Amino acid sequence: MATSAAATPASSPAAGAATDKQVCEAVKKASDEMRTEMVKVATTGDASAADFKKILTGLEQKVTTVASTGDGKLADALRTFAAEAAKAAAAADPATAADNPAFEKAGKEVNAACKAAGVSVNL
Repeated sequence: MATSAAATPASSPAAGAATDKQVCEAVKKASDEMRTEMVKVATTGDASAADFKKILTGLEQKVTTVASTGDGKLADALRTFAAEAAKAAAAADPATAADNPAFEKAGKEVNAACKAAGVSVNL
């Protein structure tokens, strides 16, 4: 019987953890998807609290999933960012709740970690 380990490239990170670059590329994709949704909402008329809740919840879920594939400072920064997105999504006015210093700081930390890994992310 062939084992699945034989198909694993030698360059794979140890213990299945993604590299910071891979994590950042996944975060960039999630961020781009969120921005696309924001543009759709903005161009269709008045964005409701439910619209922002849906967008922030989706972002939080994607970032949480991505964070689980990495480790270290970047994964910690992603978990903090996801927690801030979840708090904003749970607020009565998610758009206003997302506009806060803790959320901004968490995004900047992710952006800086990803820049160091060679990926430009703008959370």
